[in-house]
Order: sequence, then structure tokens, then C-alpha cells
Amino acid sequence: MAPSGSNKRSCPSQPTPAPPSKRQQRAPATDDGDDGDDAARGHFHDSGFWRDAPVLTGSTKFAPLADCKNILVTGGAGFIASWVVRHLTLTYPHYNIVSFDKLDYCASLNNTRCLSAQPNFTFVHGDITSPPSVQAVLRTHAIDTVLHFAAQSHVDLSFGNSYEFTTTNVYGTHVLLDCAKNCGTLKRFIHVSTDEVYGEIAEGNADCKESALLAPTNPYAASKAAAEMLVHSYWKSFKLPVVIVRSNNIYGPHQFPEKVIPKFTLALERKLPLPLHGDGLHTRRYLFASDAADAFDTILHRGTIGSTYNVGSSDEVSNLRLCTMLLQQYGHDTAAPGFRLADHVRHTVDRPFNDRRYAVDATRLRELGWRQKVGFEDGLRRTVAWYRRYGERWWGDVGKVIEGAFPVVVGGVVVSEGESESQTVGGDNVLEEKAKRTVGRESNGVEEKRSTVNGEVNGIDIKTATTIKRSTEEKKHVAKNEIGLELGTKHKASIGKKKTALSVGDQ
Repeated sequence: MAPSGSNKRSCPSQPTPAPPSKRQQRAPATDDGDDGDDAARGHFHDSGFWRDAPVLTGSTKFAPLADCKNILVTGGAGFIASWVVRHLTLTYPHYNIVSFDKLDYCASLNNTRCLSAQPNFTFVHGDITSPPSVQAVLRTHAIDTVLHFAAQSHVDLSFGNSYEFTTTNVYGTHVLLDCAKNCGTLKRFIHVSTDEVYGEIAEGNADCKESALLAPTNPYAASKAAAEMLVHSYWKSFKLPVVIVRSNNIYGPHQFPEKVIPKFTLALERKLPLPLHGDGLHTRRYLFASDAADAFDTILHRGTIGSTYNVGSSDEVSNLRLCTMLLQQYGHDTAAPGFRLADHVRHTVDRPFNDRRYAVDATRLRELGWRQKVGFEDGLRRTVAWYRRYGERWWGDVGKVIEGAFPVVVGGVVVSEGESESQTVGGDNVLEEKAKRTVGRESNGVEEKRSTVNGEVNGIDIKTATTIKRSTEEKKHVAKNEIGLELGTKHKASIGKKKTALSVGDQ
């Protein structure tokens, strides 16, 4: 094992990109004919600059499993799954790794292009909500092991339109389970969930063990909890060999910059203020991606069928502290007498409900031999260095993701709130009119009152900062949230088509 906790491997020279072949395939069309829109097709353009990037993996290596040959990784072009795909492909050449991904806005084939010459790697473009696509990939590749990462995971977007979360996270998981049950070759199904299913954990309360009650507080977490219920039911009813994994926040290179660490890093790169939710006192536990890849590798090779494993970090950091640490990475002397964090932060309206903290007990995973190797300061330094060099190019233009407090996704493309106002539903500008009505009501002197915290944190007067009037843009954001359910089946033509990262939840 590498003592640093992660491996950097030289990227082999790559051949000129060729038409889809064994290494790159397209699954059968979905039932509604949507087997990949224009945004997804853009992912196949290869500019080649990824060749300069280090190939990042975990550091664990176990004896091969006798009953494991062909591994399907859903969401394999996303953040965490791509770390696992690279690690398994390069560490275990006797395993065949099949990366299955819809290529939503937050995915990138740059995450796994370094593997295109590897004989044990195949990419398949497909959607977990399409039974024909899932059945085809399972049967064509005789899949015996599934690592199910694919999910809508950006919590902010789940408040605006939870339908997409239910469709992907619940129905998509159901499709995958049922097809796996019927394929006849499956030996293990590892379902990737989130620590958010436990809900908010008050300061001073014990860390949640795997047996704790599930009490999700937002639509994203609720959809992941619902998916877990389906996984458990297939274990009990059909003896499907399942394992459930609940991880805290994971960060590192290759994460789409809608999540807090890469978003703030690229905002600083552009000399923009950091858009901080609410008072900034919420805390999260962060685990570097190489340690996460090691955790999934450990569970794959040593985990017990029918068990649940928490993946937990020892590094708990508030959003305010994160801002300070990032500013230090950019050369700011945050201990200087004249330094004010308030000069670098832009407070935004908070989520409708924002859990103060999560906390899981990872004792069961540590008993399998896993250990966290990368501390937060070291991991943050590595992450910032990667984004300063590659972040602005890895996914194409990410300006609207970085610059807006609440960017949205329409038709698989990230747009600003201003642009989204022009979206129509059935020819009627429903969103814009509803937003105008809501903003109009609030502009008549109605002011949002927030819970206040007396005193200052790093020079910010929290009491002042957290009792504020919404800006026009923030009011419109809330208005859109209020009508998420109103859009109904028309959401695909509107701002309601909000999609999220194929990764475990972040800010």
C-alpha cells in the first residue's frame, strides 16, 4: 500500500479515439426513446488534455475473489464511481470492469479515458431507469458483481423538483435490482447510499451505528432511504446477495464543481466571493476520495452479504472553517489583524431545511481492516492543486455552476437562474409568472427571519448576516422551489428537469 493513502499512476499513451467498440458501447434505447440527448452526446468529444492529468486511485489490494470476474459499476463516469473504476481496473487486471453511465451534466468521460486501452475496461452508455438497457449490459457481460453508485445526489436541486430524484434513485434502483435478480449470474450487489438517511445528528449525540433509525430530512436523502428499503426487500424476498454502504461527504479531484469544495475553489480561482449557505455554521465530515475507493474495495473483498457498512471520516469541518482553509490555500493570511472573512464571503439564502451535522460510526468497516489515511488538510491541498490546473477544462464551461448561488439544470445543461426564467411549460411561462407573484408578495415588506446566533465568527456578525432580506434572485429561487410539484409530468420541458451529480451527497 502507498503510505500517502493514494496512488498516482502514469497514464499510458492512448490511441486515437475510434468509433464505439468493445471498449465503448451504447446500450439499447430506453422505453421512451431517450437513449442520450444532445448534451450526453457532447461527452464523446475528446480534446485530449486529460492525458496530462495524473491517474488517481486508491491504495488497497486484496487477493482476488474466486466468484468475481465481471463487475458492473453504475455511474462510472461520475466522481466517486470513477475513482473506484480506475482503482479496480488497474489494481485487478483479472477483473473485467464495465462502467455504465447515462452521461448526465456532471459526468465526464475524461474521468476514465485513461483506461480506454486497458483490455479489462469497457464503457457502456446507458440509463439505469431503462430495463432493456440494464438487462442488456448484465447479460452481454455476464455480470456477477454490481457496484451501484448512479444517483441524483445534489441536495440543493432536490428541493426544486424531487421527481428526478425519485425516478433515478428509487425507480432506477428498482430496475437494477429486478434485472439483477433475473440475470442468474449475480454473486453480490453493493448499493451505495449516504449518511444523510440518518438525518440530522445533534452536537454531543453519539455517532450513528448501522442499526440506527433512518430519518431523512430532505427529498434527496428520502429517495436514498427509499432505495435502501427496496434493496433490503430483495435481500429478504429473493435472497439477492446485497450489501449497503452509507458514506459521509467525499471530496477530491474529479468532483463536479456544483459541490462545495470544488465550487469554492474555482470561485477563488476567478476571484469571486464564496456563496455561503445561511450562517455557515453547518458542519460536515469529509473523506478524501482515495480513502473512499479503499473503503469500497475493502467492502467488495471482505464485506459480508446482507450487511450494512458506514464509511466515516474523523475530520468534521464547518462551512465557515472550510472558507478560511481555502483562502489560506490561495495565500491569504487569515491570522493577520486586518483579515475579515466577511470580505470574501457572500451569504445566500439557506436551504428550506439544512441539517446542522451528520455523524456516523465506522467501527464495523474498520473491523474489516480499512483505515482513513489522508487527513483533511492534506486532502484539501491535493484537491485545490488539481482544480487549479484542470478544473476549468475538465467538464467544459463551468462558469454558470461556479458563479451562481443556485444554478439549475435544464435539458441536461447547467443554466443560470436568469436563463431558467425563460423556460416555459406547455407554452405558458408558468415559472416566471409564479416567481413574479411570489417576489411581489415578499417585496411588500415581508422579510424572512432566520434563527440567529449572537456574536462573531472570524469577523462576521452572524446575527446581522443571518437576518437578511432575500435578493431578487434568491426570492425567485424560493418561488421555483414552491412550485416543483406543480409542474407534474411537464417537468422535462422546464426548470423542473433538475439533475444532479452521480456521486454520494455533498454540500
